[in-house]
Amino acid sequence: MSTTEVFDYVIVGGGSAGCVLAARLSEDPDTRVLLVEAGPGHAGATQLEKPATWAALLGGAYDWGHTYAPNPRLGGRAVPIPRGRVLGGSSSINAMLWYRGCSADYDAWEAAGAKGWNFASLLPYFRRAEDWEGGATDLRGAGGPIRITRPVDPHPAARALLEAAAELGMVVLDDSNGPDVAGASLANLTIADGQRVSTARAYLDPAARRGNLTVRVGVTVRELLFEGNRCTGVRVDGPDGAADIHADVETLLCAGAISSPHLLLLAGIGDPAQLRRHGLPVRLSLPGVGRNLQDHPLLMGVNFRARAPLGPARDNGGGAILNWRSDPQLEHPDLHAFVVQGAHATPEVAARHDLTGDVFAVSPGLMRAHSVGELTLRSADPGVSPHIDPRYLSDPRDLAALVAGLDRVFDLADTVAYRALVERPVAPERRLGPSEAAEFVRMSCSTFFHTAGTCAMGYGADAVVDAELRVHGADGLRVVDASVMPVLPSCNTNAPVIALAERGAALIRGEE
Repeated sequence: MSTTEVFDYVIVGGGSAGCVLAARLSEDPDTRVLLVEAGPGHAGATQLEKPATWAALLGGAYDWGHTYAPNPRLGGRAVPIPRGRVLGGSSSINAMLWYRGCSADYDAWEAAGAKGWNFASLLPYFRRAEDWEGGATDLRGAGGPIRITRPVDPHPAARALLEAAAELGMVVLDDSNGPDVAGASLANLTIADGQRVSTARAYLDPAARRGNLTVRVGVTVRELLFEGNRCTGVRVDGPDGAADIHADVETLLCAGAISSPHLLLLAGIGDPAQLRRHGLPVRLSLPGVGRNLQDHPLLMGVNFRARAPLGPARDNGGGAILNWRSDPQLEHPDLHAFVVQGAHATPEVAARHDLTGDVFAVSPGLMRAHSVGELTLRSADPGVSPHIDPRYLSDPRDLAALVAGLDRVFDLADTVAYRALVERPVAPERRLGPSEAAEFVRMSCSTFFHTAGTCAMGYGADAVVDAELRVHGADGLRVVDASVMPVLPSCNTNAPVIALAERGAALIRGEE
């Protein structure tokens, strides 16, 4: 690899956001765009395309293998946090759920200091990305790169979730991305013709033949390069060795909520005290780098033994979702559950219960957690992963809400719809009292894989990027990924990241 290569834009990370930026910026034939991805390409990797078996990808060759710090509130457990290490990033290994949450989630960004970022400003970019099977509406887009479908023949456990919710007086929604999200619905899935629709497939493949777009895989960014406070490019390790690559216009960090803040810290951008502890010179004092880490805690599930075999897994191995309030006084739903067409449990829960045979799960989680964590350096060596701690359950309100979530799942199991399917609960084996439920929450708490917020957008003391996603105090450097979200939306993060990247591309091109 040449050490004298020059591009207009160097995009770091070929994930959900990076593929969008590469495709949109290279629409201008006079713009030279380089996308670098540490993992391999997606072409020919048939295991990435199979929706029903996506969970087998976690912890495998296409996963960075990150782990959250051991948590004393979870019995000292260290929770794995899968992140895609392949073109398409986490959109190539995730559960393929396209869910945008409440409009208020994005209005909260502006209230937190991200001027001009709200649901009204993002909706055109959600719609630009979408090819919704139901056609274009005021809220949905058609003809965009991301094909979005619902299950045609839902799994029995998914159908039962809708029927059970109705029995309990909850609303059954036609579209989980409609004007209201409280209730049960078939999932919106990024699946087309039985195959996963990743950003690599939807955005990058159609752009691949453009002469002004270069995509390199197996290339790891080790360092951001600077002249003064201007980022001039990146230093990489790749198949041809080390190289420096120059960005004439901008370097765009799309490495995700773990790697983007990590690269900034290694470049001397962060909390001065932390940087000095690791012998790093302070380039820019931005104490918020790595702070504000947010994620959605998930209970790996309430498991039931089926009365009879339910057939092979289909769709994304789930197919239906449910949103509700842990407290009726809450303005918006904070609890979310989905169906798992098989056993779903942490190793600790699985060791205590028999989950063999025909078992399925309903897994609840918290989409409005109050606990906030932090990402910090372990070492100045770029090969050493950072310390990542979401501080699950550090706010007692989160534990209380998850206990309420367990109760609602047992309410669902008591309906006619589920009694027809369920022989008995197996993990836990019965409805639990408050102290037992709290213990089960601690033992089964895991992650939705929705890490965000570590380079928060805004203008306060802990803000890292401005409203145009430019790093405060640095020239030629933006962050465009989930790390810039000042408030984690109450939904799966793939859809908002893609919409954010669509708007980011418009801002970079001066279209807003």
